[in-house]
This record gives sequence, C-alpha cells and structure tokens, in this order.
Amino acid sequence: MADADIERYLAFFRAAEALKDTLRSGHTRRGRPESTAEHSWRLCLMALTLADALPDLDVARLIELLIVHDLGEAVLGDVPAPEQRGDKTAGERTAMLALLAPLPAPARDRLLARWDEYNAAATPEARAAKGLDRLETVLQHTQGSNPPDFDYRFNLGYGRAHTDAHPLIAALRAPIDAETERLAHPAGNRRR
Repeated sequence: MADADIERYLAFFRAAEALKDTLRSGHTRRGRPESTAEHSWRLCLMALTLADALPDLDVARLIELLIVHDLGEAVLGDVPAPEQRGDKTAGERTAMLALLAPLPAPARDRLLARWDEYNAAATPEARAAKGLDRLETVLQHTQGSNPPDFDYRFNLGYGRAHTDAHPLIAALRAPIDAETERLAHPAGNRRR
C-alpha cells in the first residue's frame, strides 16, 4: 500500500474516533451516558452471537451494516429518537460523505454503499440491522441507570415495525417489553 493511501486510511480512522465521544440518551448500569461506539459494539456482538439463529442472513454483511449505520453521528452527534423531527437521512448522508472523504475511492464507496443499504432497508440484512438497532436501544434503556424522568413508555412503541419484521428479533423483544412495562409503572421507577 502506498504511503499516501496509508495516510488516507489513518485520517479516516482518526476522524471516526469521535464516535467514542458521541453520547446517546441512554445510560450504562452505573449511570454514565452511553456512547454511540458502545451501542454499535453491542449491536455487532448481538449479530455475531445470534449468527446460528439467523441462517437466512449473511451475518458478515449484517455486521458491516451495523458498524457503519451510525458513523455519521461522529460528525453530527446523536439525536434521541423522541426529539427527531422529519427525515434525518439527507443530513446524515452529507456527514458520512465528509467523514469518508479521506478514504481511497474503493473503501469510501463500499462503506457508503453499506450505509445507504441500511438506510433504505433494501436487503434482509439491512432490515435485520434496523431491528437489532432498535432492540439494542430498548434493551439498554432497561439496563441503564436512567434519570428519574426517563420516558420508558416511549420504548414500548419505538422501532416496533423494525423489531417485528424478523421473528427472532420479535421474540427477543417480548421480555424486554415486559421489563419496560414494569419500569414504566411508577412503582417500578422507584428502584432506579
């Protein structure tokens, strides 16, 4: 690999590091705000762990989609789902293009194609990625030490169409929803 290409890859890796400091609305068990990088890591772990139960999917492609799906947040930051207005895809795509700009064209085009595939939900893997993304979010909200005014009820409908689109993801969501129901009840929130 040419020295100029090495520098282009390193420039991208350095820029993507911002995802480690991009905070989400969820909190860890100890009450620390969760980063987008941590969210993406657990998504990939979920896909890898569930691989045998997903024989109809290309799990390597699924993991690629999960790795890149929130990369634009390294530039834009995270907007919590309850605060999102309208379609944020165009702005995130512009951010992705800026983030990917240093890369050689083949790498840039491959990552952007995966990001576009995820956002269009164009393949079974992309639809599963969207379902796992929503599942991980509601799971984290049941595990985290969230603020007293945290809206657990929002999670009961959040991403339902995506999680219900795959039978395994729907089955995994059912006990999470039961826990969310318990936390949404005022008596359940007192334990936090």
